[in-house]
Amino acid sequence: MSERENITDILCIGCQKGSTSWLHSVLNRHPDTHAFPNMKPVTSTNKEAHFWDWNHNRGVEWYRTLMTPKEPHKKSMDFTPEYAFLPDRHIAECRQLNPTAKVIYILRDPLARAVSALRMHLLWRFGKGHDQPLRLDDLFFELVQKARLDQHGGFARNHAAWKRHYDDILLLNYEDFHSDRQGSVARVFAFTGLDTARMSDEDRAKLDDIMSKRVWESEKFPIERDALMFLHGYTWRTRQAVERAFGMTFSEGRQLLDGS
Repeated sequence: MSERENITDILCIGCQKGSTSWLHSVLNRHPDTHAFPNMKPVTSTNKEAHFWDWNHNRGVEWYRTLMTPKEPHKKSMDFTPEYAFLPDRHIAECRQLNPTAKVIYILRDPLARAVSALRMHLLWRFGKGHDQPLRLDDLFFELVQKARLDQHGGFARNHAAWKRHYDDILLLNYEDFHSDRQGSVARVFAFTGLDTARMSDEDRAKLDDIMSKRVWESEKFPIERDALMFLHGYTWRTRQAVERAFGMTFSEGRQLLDGS
């Protein structure tokens, strides 16, 4: 058996709150993909290996052992949103370990992504029973720091850093998972070299079930207008940078601002 070309064949580097879990579940239905075994809390379920942020001190061989499938032909997957803002030395190491990996980056409306991230951190802090609106107070600014909005939301900067090492990165718009789900998933399968003709009837039925349901998204929660407007200003430059760099437009943020 020849040594595998990559430790990880399919890398999704985010964005956080951009339906990376949903896309992972889609690709996991294909017989030629491999999701590593859940080793929580060392990993985050069977989706996020967190090698370069949580587990780098465990060494490359730990990562190789975690990611290597029993069937050599299968493509291993690591969907860790924190990889988006890795330092250059770690991205360079990633390229060395995974020279032909397919890198996917999902971008989401910066304002909607920020609101969703703050809600996630609010639930982590207080649990699902918390129903107080998010307002412009000390807790709000603490959550902004903990959510690392600058790092997770620095789409153009993060893309440029990865582009220095990987010429071919698939950029996806989160909103297309809602408006053009079939087309978006077809792009991912084609980009990653996954032939849908190899899927069994059972695999197709499971994939069709996922595709027919609503894409996973955060439930709405109350946020006061001044907090929303702060986040709107905070993320405005990111929106402008993405539109200039990629010609990608978003509508979620406008809907939040309009109250719809």
